[in-house]
Amino acid sequence: MVQDTIDSSKFKTFTRLILVFILIYLFLVSISLMGVAFKGFGKDFAENLIQTTSNPFVGLFIGILATSIVQSSSTTTAILVGMVGSGVITVANAVPIVMGANIGTAVTGMLVSLAHIGRREEFKRAIVGSAIHVFFNIMCVFIMFTLEMMLGILSKTANWMSDIFVNVGGIKFTSPIKAATAPLTHLIEDMALRLPIPENIAYIVILGISIAILFFALYYIVNLMKSLVVKRAEIVLNNVIGKYGAMAIIVSALFTAIIQSSSITTALMIPLVASGILTIETLFPIILGANIGTTATAILASFATGNIAAVTVAFVHFLFNMAGVFLIYPIKALRRIPVNLAKALGEISFKKRRYAIFFVLTLFYILPGVLIVASKLLEK
Repeated sequence: MVQDTIDSSKFKTFTRLILVFILIYLFLVSISLMGVAFKGFGKDFAENLIQTTSNPFVGLFIGILATSIVQSSSTTTAILVGMVGSGVITVANAVPIVMGANIGTAVTGMLVSLAHIGRREEFKRAIVGSAIHVFFNIMCVFIMFTLEMMLGILSKTANWMSDIFVNVGGIKFTSPIKAATAPLTHLIEDMALRLPIPENIAYIVILGISIAILFFALYYIVNLMKSLVVKRAEIVLNNVIGKYGAMAIIVSALFTAIIQSSSITTALMIPLVASGILTIETLFPIILGANIGTTATAILASFATGNIAAVTVAFVHFLFNMAGVFLIYPIKALRRIPVNLAKALGEISFKKRRYAIFFVLTLFYILPGVLIVASKLLEK
């Protein structure tokens, strides 16, 4: 009788684990579909946007808006690499756009956190977890943008590195997660595009499907995670990563380089934070590693071009994220700033959930859009 109970318990645990993996797969498909949708009606706009200014301050906000639209700093940087390589824009103009892209890429985590809006405590933790990425990258931009404008520190160092690596040659690499999610993603995309509706509307349908899958997957992932030895996992994860932050950065960087998306790395962590398995302090080094790992895609792509300016832009992206780790993370007082800001936003969002939506729309879309339009009007 006791043995039957143990066997039944093991079977239930095994079944729940299988369901978690299926739900994580659906979650990743939803992120992929969201990217397809945004790129479908936003990539051309992003490319045109990137070409429109030589003002570094405006370039910063162009990077934020363009990346928020295409949902990927790797995509924005890849576009920049191509444009710089073909002489459409200069390296100097590309640098602030790269910095803005690092803020814009955090929008995916914020959008994922909004899927927890129906459950206050989870929502609060999810907002804090995703906002730490936003505030850390804003801090990095504040420091590095100032140093770049005064000393040209990023562009000069990147130019020196590109002289060494420009003739290395490119390496073709495919993300295993993209390969795994591609069949279902392409199936849904093809079905939507075959509907008797305009293409732009089809991409809105794809976006709607992605959001529906996202909400469904996250709701059940959190529920199942809570029922699966959560306490033990919480202790192990927080103790190990808490003691070995540098190792967490390295592992996260390698994982992100392999899957070629910091958005996926950070988005995967949000349900763990929302369910209470990961603490904010534990999440921090994972985010830093993801920032570094995501630069691999553009570096490999730039090597294939053999163009020194393109390689320089890719190294600017890498150096910016490395500088953030070395300038902010080792100093506890600085390290606490993005954590405290994220917690403050979490408290505000807990009391008034609409403020979180307002924060996302304002920071990633409204503010950059208004400033870009205003700059164009002033130029005239």
